Amino acid sequence: MKKNSLLKLLGIAFVVAIVATGVFYGLFVNKLSSSTGSVKTMVVAARTLKPGAILKVEDVTQIPWFGPTLPKGAYEKPSEVAGSTVFDTIGQDEPVLASHLVNAQNGGSGVPPGMRAVSVHVTDSTGVLTLLHSGQKVDVQVVVGRGNNSDATLVRTALEDLQVLSVVPQPEQSSQGATLPVVTLLADPRQADMLAAADSGARVRLTLRNPLDDQKSRAGTLSLGAVMRATGAKSAQ
Repeated sequence: MKKNSLLKLLGIAFVVAIVATGVFYGLFVNKLSSSTGSVKTMVVAARTLKPGAILKVEDVTQIPWFGPTLPKGAYEKPSEVAGSTVFDTIGQDEPVLASHLVNAQNGGSGVPPGMRAVSVHVTDSTGVLTLLHSGQKVDVQVVVGRGNNSDATLVRTALEDLQVLSVVPQPEQSSQGATLPVVTLLADPRQADMLAAADSGARVRLTLRNPLDDQKSRAGTLSLGAVMRATGAKSAQ
């Protein structure tokens, strides 16, 4: 009697063990399949890619990416980069990022087609420089003349609503011999020429704009003498 009861208990335990194993295996396989299905791929260079190279599908390869999202600017499929031009050297097995490429959607280094990146040395704008970062908008003031004749010192807002690409607060030598910080601006070809002329023969100041303000004025040239006369007239009233 006792032997039969023991056999029954062993049989029940065996069945329970089989069922538990089946349930565990099913859950584990489903979890593994779900995890494997969520694995992404990331495009990397199949070989070292030099600037100017036009990418073909065979120039890149894919590697698995187990993170929840791809790194910023990364691509998932080789077809997404085919036809793009390499802007910066990409080493073998290095991720291919949007910042490395020039195509219809990406101008490369933040410079859209038809635009120019122009660096200028800025003066008397130290306070503004501490506030500047890429993407902000500025107006460009050009100041010429110094000396005892106040009417010979002139200032004009030459360009308005230009986008800042980068700021280098560490001073470097300008063409005028002064040591000044450098700001790189996005400009069209005509504006680029104006910035080059101002950087070569005048003092350049920047004024920071509200990011939502796209209004442009038609301010003329103002002399230091006119400012002083206007200030004196206001004080006398």
